[in-house]
Formats: sequence, C-alpha cells, structure tokens
Amino acid sequence: MPIALSQTGRSLLQRRDMFGQAASGLVGAALATLLKQDQLLASSSVQFDSSEPHASRQGHHEAKAKNVLVIFCAGACSQLETYDYKPELIKRDGQPFEGGPAVTFQGPAGNLARPQYKFRPRGECGKMVSDMIPHLGGIVDDISFVHTLTNKSNTHGPAENFLSTGFVLDGFPSIGAWATYALGTENQNLPAFVAIPDPRGVPQASVNNWGPGFLPAVFQGTPFSSSKPIQNLSAPVGITKSKDNAARSLLSMLNEEHLKQNPGDSNLAARIASYELAARMQLSVPKITDLSTETAQTLKMYGADSPNETKAAFAKNAILARRLIENGVRFVQLFNGSYASGGRLNWDGHSNLREQYDIHGEILDQPAAALFNDLKQRGLLEDTLVVWCTEFGRMPMFQKGQQGRDHNPQGFTAWLGGAGVKRGVSYGVTDELGFKAVENVSSIHDLNATILHLLGLDHTRLTFQHNGIDRRLTDVHGHVLRDILT
Repeated sequence: MPIALSQTGRSLLQRRDMFGQAASGLVGAALATLLKQDQLLASSSVQFDSSEPHASRQGHHEAKAKNVLVIFCAGACSQLETYDYKPELIKRDGQPFEGGPAVTFQGPAGNLARPQYKFRPRGECGKMVSDMIPHLGGIVDDISFVHTLTNKSNTHGPAENFLSTGFVLDGFPSIGAWATYALGTENQNLPAFVAIPDPRGVPQASVNNWGPGFLPAVFQGTPFSSSKPIQNLSAPVGITKSKDNAARSLLSMLNEEHLKQNPGDSNLAARIASYELAARMQLSVPKITDLSTETAQTLKMYGADSPNETKAAFAKNAILARRLIENGVRFVQLFNGSYASGGRLNWDGHSNLREQYDIHGEILDQPAAALFNDLKQRGLLEDTLVVWCTEFGRMPMFQKGQQGRDHNPQGFTAWLGGAGVKRGVSYGVTDELGFKAVENVSSIHDLNATILHLLGLDHTRLTFQHNGIDRRLTDVHGHVLRDILT
C-alpha cells in the first residue's frame, strides 16, 4: 500500500499501522507489569509500609556498609593545614600569586602563605599530615583521601546544603533522609537517622543538613547530643508508671480503631508510627545517652575528661555517635563547629587562622581519632562507613591585611574509611599550590554517589517524584569513586 501524504508532504498514519502500533504498546505495557510483579524490572521507587516506615529494606545491590557516620567540620576546614601537603607553597611563602585571583570572596587577595603547621609522614603509607591533628594522622593507614572535591558555592549555607542534599537551594532531602527512606533501619527503638550538633551550636544551614525535604517527614534526622538530649521523654510529675502504661494502651487502641476507619491513609499511619517510636524512645534514648556506663579508660581515650570543656563535650558526642552505630542506627552525623562569624566557633579562618585552628584542632583531633579507633577495635568498621568532610577549602594565599585564608570551593579534601574502602591511599591531585583540583577532579555528587553505593544503593535509581520531576540526591550527575573502593 502506498504511503499517504498530507498536503504538507508529511506521511499520515495508516489505519492498519495505527492498530498494529497500539497492539505493540499494549503488549509492552502488559510485559512491564508482569516483570514488575515478578520483581524482574529495575525500579527506582522505594516500597515500604507506611505504618512501619523504618522497617529494614533491601537495596539495589549487595551492600558493603550497613551504617554511615559522617564527621562534618562546619566552616570550611583548610585542606592546606590538614591533609594536602604542598612543598611549593612553603617555597613561595610571601610571594604574589602570579595568575591567581586578585579578589576572592571577602575582598582583595594577599600573598601566598605557607601552611601554618609542620607536616610529617604518618603511618606505614607515609602520608603527610599536619601537626595540628596528630591523632588523626595516626589513622592514615586505614583511610582513603579524596583531595579533589569541588563545590558549586563558596558561601557557607548554600555549600553546606550542596554537601548534605546535592543542591545549593533549600528544600531538598539530606543524604541521611535518602538513606533511611531507601533502607529503613535495623533498630526499631531508636531513630534511623540522628544528627549530633556541636556543643557550640548548629551549623549555618542548620536543619537542612538533616532535613527530609520533600520526602515523607518521618525520614527527617533526629537532633540530640550528649549534653542536649531529646526533650519531654519523661512522664510528668504525678504520673505513675502504671497510669502511663494504661494511657498508652488506651491510645494504642484508639489509634488502631481510627486507622481501621481510614484505611489507606498513609499520613495517618506514618504519624501513628512516629508517635509509637517516640514512646519507645522514652526508654531507649535515656539509656543510650547515659555515658556513666563507659569506663574511665574509654572516657580518657576520647578526651572526655579534658579540662577543655568544649573538647570534653565534643568527645562525649563522639562516644554517643559510637553508641548509636553500635545499636544499629543507620545514619549518624557528628558536627564539629557551629554557625558564627569570624571563625570563633568553627573552621572559618579568615582573620587569624593559626590562632583559631589551635583551638579547633584540639577539640576535633583526639575525639575524632578515638571514635574511629574505637569503632575499629570493636569490629564495627567492618559494617560502618566513616566519612570526614567539610563544605569547601581555603585559598593558598592570605587575605590582604589578614592572617587567614578565604573560601575556596575549587579543590579540597575529604576522607573515607571502614566498610568497602581501600586503606592508606590518596585519590586526586590539586595543583602545586593547593588552589585547584587538576587530576581526577571530583564533585560532591561523586562523594554522595559513593556513599550510597557502599550502602547498596544505585544513586541513579534512588528517586522520588516531586512536582512532576524524578528527583535524586545526585541530581543528574555523579559517578562512584571506584578507585578508592575494595
């Protein structure tokens, strides 16, 4: 049969062809339905019972890690004073940065400035690490460094958003929310996702770092610390245990009846599940935050007995992080540094970096290294991924008229250790001054894709439809950093 043409010269669909194509489409739809029913079709959607949102779920592939611990240094910890050793920067100390930016985030740039601490080879791998963090220098044989991370923003709040959510704007789910949405938890008496704020306060992006964004609210992280436990867990004065139990039994019965009258109401089911978890937390959280059961040796190892009150409080938070991981909490964020201008309470070293970092380094170093070593000696690193990160790095020159470094999102350092990670290796190289990533340039999307991969999740398939768009943590980007994985 000749092909019919319209007056414009374009081919028209014949009646027979139309029915043939429609039949093929129906066959394809039917096949897809059958494959999905038999779980033979790849699916990105997460299926969970809204009445048990934290029940353990399977990932896309075999996981190397069951839990994740993120140590987040807020304020942009300098790569040049910690892990990215640059002999050329020492050699050119005090010289102008030829070809470098004349103006940076806060104003005119000054001359190049050598690292403010001496670097030494550490461990059997010989990794050069700053004297500011000698305890963390002692774990280099067990971790992998990524020296070429980049961020889309050089402003703290949006950069923190990008690190935690994959987007610089507010309103997107944090990585901990994505992980618990996909996998649930192994412990039904504790939150699946816990954020431990620094003793000095919360980071600049605040709850965005552990928020659920457009995911169901039940996947928001629960913030509490060793010094600021969850509020209102104890029964009011005058309410006996028997009365409290009787009230809970009545409430449970009423909730069950209400749910029967509203079948399929996922919001109601999730709300009931949240309240039931809160009730169980009345018993579990006080127990897990009670550090009196820790030995004096453990407290000393972490530095929880330090006369430096901030260090001691951070050390207790680090012990709490270990206890949460030990009890099956899926995702734990441990923050070091809080929101404050001038770097007084965080790593934002603009004016007098050495003086500021002397303070912050002491608070971070011993507790964080003890936490890693404690996880290792208890056998928990076999199933736990530990990530140390910050939102961006610092410039190789001082700011003009200052003794500190400005913001630099073009090449900075993070490290990973534990489940599924190679030991004692470094990935990526910045230029000779530590200004910009030049070899194996990586992004925050790559880091987050790697974390999800170790949890058994394919970052390209973990999606949630919001406003008609299939959103994911890594947007449309991200590659797993396989060179640092076992």
